[in-house]
Amino acid sequence: MDYKTILVHVDESRRASEQIGIAALLAQKYNAHLIGAAATGVAPQFFMPGVIGESNLALLGPALSELRDQAAKRLTEFESIAWKMDVKSFEKRLIEDDAGVGLSLQARYSDLVVIGQVNPADYSTVLRADFPEFVLLNCGRPVLIVPYAGHFPVFGKRVLVAWDASVEATRAVTASIPLLRQADLVQVVVFDKGNPSGAHGEQPGADIALYLARHGVKVDVSEQTMPTGIDVGNALLSHAADFGADLIVMGGYGHKRFREIMLGGVTHTILESMTVPVLMAH
Repeated sequence: MDYKTILVHVDESRRASEQIGIAALLAQKYNAHLIGAAATGVAPQFFMPGVIGESNLALLGPALSELRDQAAKRLTEFESIAWKMDVKSFEKRLIEDDAGVGLSLQARYSDLVVIGQVNPADYSTVLRADFPEFVLLNCGRPVLIVPYAGHFPVFGKRVLVAWDASVEATRAVTASIPLLRQADLVQVVVFDKGNPSGAHGEQPGADIALYLARHGVKVDVSEQTMPTGIDVGNALLSHAADFGADLIVMGGYGHKRFREIMLGGVTHTILESMTVPVLMAH
């Protein structure tokens, strides 16, 4: 399988061009159709009769028009980058909705979604603080998250796969195979947390490495003992730096509770502190 449709979020951050550039690079590599999506941030239910009243809607009209204009301007910038990078097939989509909800719905018709890590120093009028988590848990597709710091003209040469034999990790590995095939080296890392699972088999990481090798992936396995006084998320980031990884592949863990997204500690740590692009699947 290759990526044939790639969806990229065209947000209002200073780093939007970085994630657009990575999405365009992938579209070139896989001859994929690239969709740039920008959201107004206003849910369609807002305009339903009786929600805010006709008089309030008239007062808010100019503000809503401004949000549409800003989204359209961002899409023009997306188009410019796509032309410059010689993407053969692309389109713009203006989403009249909350960014998380709208992008998650658009993702259902894509093979890969590219979004940016939220920078806490950047205030956004349309982007929720838990945007990456929301998309990850609701889009049903693999999500490539680009850090808000750093430049990544080349990535995916040295890939670290965080493996714990979970359903989420399995989905992430399967979704990343097109990238893994083109890597110079893929390392499967397994952290020994003192509670081995039967899902790992006799030798942790060996079965998934063999699976990847059958797909033509150059792969090795590193079984790591958990360092004292450090959590798995930070241990993973530390190992990624030692390995020289330029991409991390891992499962994204979480569930919905009372309309709030509650993520596992590893996922939360990576989303907050990532230093290289991370491909996640839930």
